[in-house]
Amino acid sequence: MTQGKGSRRRFLKGAAVATAAGLAAPAVAQAQGPITMRWQSTWPSKDIFHEYALDFAKKVNDMTGGDLRIEVLPAGAVVPAFGILDAISKGTLDGGHGVCVYHYGKQPALALWGSGPGFAMDANMLLAWHKYGGGKELLDKLYASIGANVQSFMYGPMPTQPLGWFKRPVARPDDLKGLKFRTVGISIDVFQGMGLAVNALPGGEIVSAMDRGLLDAAEFNNASSDRVLGFPDVSKVCMLQSYHQNAEQFEILFNKTKFDALPERMRALISNAVEAASADMSWKAIDRYSKDYVEMQQKDGVRFFKTPDAILKQQLEVYDEVVRKYAASNPLFKEIMQSQIAYAERVTRWEQDTVVNRRMAFDHYFGQNAAAKKL
Repeated sequence: MTQGKGSRRRFLKGAAVATAAGLAAPAVAQAQGPITMRWQSTWPSKDIFHEYALDFAKKVNDMTGGDLRIEVLPAGAVVPAFGILDAISKGTLDGGHGVCVYHYGKQPALALWGSGPGFAMDANMLLAWHKYGGGKELLDKLYASIGANVQSFMYGPMPTQPLGWFKRPVARPDDLKGLKFRTVGISIDVFQGMGLAVNALPGGEIVSAMDRGLLDAAEFNNASSDRVLGFPDVSKVCMLQSYHQNAEQFEILFNKTKFDALPERMRALISNAVEAASADMSWKAIDRYSKDYVEMQQKDGVRFFKTPDAILKQQLEVYDEVVRKYAASNPLFKEIMQSQIAYAERVTRWEQDTVVNRRMAFDHYFGQNAAAKKL
């Protein structure tokens, strides 16, 4: 009996020591504090794109329980928008939010992630190619070829972007010739091939350039971004639908050394946060873009026109010439392009055969017959 009491005392004493040690461990971790990262987006602080960057950071911060805290600064806070890749690669920034096409000057093949018609794929299909069709491995290979020390995540499918903002509606390809126009990526080559004088500018500089007469016309991205950046203040004509950026998506970049040093659990959480943010971004875009599209017409006096088919067809023809030129001199460009074409042929054929054209349903409910009003 005495021996039992002694054993029980030793057990309780040992348990108390173990409990104290267990309580001390989190205190030590807490004393070390969370991992913090300083990021920059390539967008002005008022742009919805910067909001998307903040949304992603919040998801990561929440999913890690605050163990990783990402602070996102707007474009220009540390480096210019087009300098983000170098800053992240060198470790000046821990990460950032932007688009592959902004690094086009480093390697033209980067523009194949969204700058162009996507070989009839939309942005969601291009993301499917990226994840399941070999695109991710090709992008890793591409970044390694230019010595970029980054970990890339593609996400956030964008809707088709407008042809752009003009002084007056354009009716035929000749109306574009000679215009001073803003765009980026392979679209620079395409619009130059269509006879425009192109100037690549980051989003925050476009409207002021139009206001000063340095540009005759310009494109950026969507109704919400264009409205908040002030396009309706310098133009009242927007041409909708274009092939120059039909399938673009966003890119999240980490400095690879710092990303690889994160705990495996945290890296897995980040990967899942990317996909969660991708879905949320596409839903938010539908809601916000449609509201701003209506308000620009009702409150800002903007007139929207569909880009004529003759211009769309010329875009495709010139794009083909541009990519043939790059493929002939750039083996990696050719490899990526051929991978996209092979994937696009399968998935777009499936889409065209399977997905019903919703135009008939739209006309039925909201056209002249307006069946929705009778329901």
